Amino acid sequence: MRARPRPRPRALLAATLAAVLLSGCAQSVDPIERLGKKAAQKVQRPDRAYRRWGLSAPLAPAPRPARPAGGPGRTGDGLPPVLDRVPTQDKVVFLAYDEDIEGDPRFVDMVRELRLPVSVFLTADGAGPKGADAARLRAAGAGVQNHALGHFVLRGRSYGEQRAEICGQRDRLTARPGPGPRLLRPPHGVYDRTTLRAAADCGVSAVILWRPVPPPYGAGTALHPGDIVRPRGTGRRLASPTAETARLLRRIQASGFTVARLEDYL
Repeated sequence: MRARPRPRPRALLAATLAAVLLSGCAQSVDPIERLGKKAAQKVQRPDRAYRRWGLSAPLAPAPRPARPAGGPGRTGDGLPPVLDRVPTQDKVVFLAYDEDIEGDPRFVDMVRELRLPVSVFLTADGAGPKGADAARLRAAGAGVQNHALGHFVLRGRSYGEQRAEICGQRDRLTARPGPGPRLLRPPHGVYDRTTLRAAADCGVSAVILWRPVPPPYGAGTALHPGDIVRPRGTGRRLASPTAETARLLRRIQASGFTVARLEDYL
């Protein structure tokens, strides 16, 4: 049997060059194209979630707060402070909701997609069956805090009644996964000294009220560093929480502010 002739060096070189030329097109393709069409779209197109919610740009990240050691501190008589503003010079405001969000399923999506650092104060009903609503809000990144068991005025009720309302909702929320509540918003923003005593005994570190959102015209319209706002329009029909929030976020951005997490500052 005759042996196959060995290829000459010049022929071997020509074959090698041909193979390189044939495969060169694949190697010269842009690396993004080699990821595949779907992956390339993700690389070439950054997250556009903010546009879906009516914003022209992403929210600026909040600065790292100079948080006081041990939280906001008690008053001289040992009661939790009542706050509608956090003392800070950072150009941040805080978004704090309560029953406003009920009946708006898009709100959780908005919080998750924008990574919006909101605080939501829930009653037992607002937490949903078996705490499902509270769990969804926590999973989306919201801070879940105490709004008492029921949604009735605490002021004027006995210490025992108020304590049962505040501690009862604290216990319900603490029984769910995630950190327990340490902030309280009394229903309707109404309280008395007995409310503060009961709150202190239920481990509340601060009672949170809110400042009205100023109208976008006329005097006194400016946002101030540390304002705690409840995104609800004044002087006009209430839109959905997501629509009101989007409107306020545009206002915040135009004022050179951003949104910070209330729990990070207290």
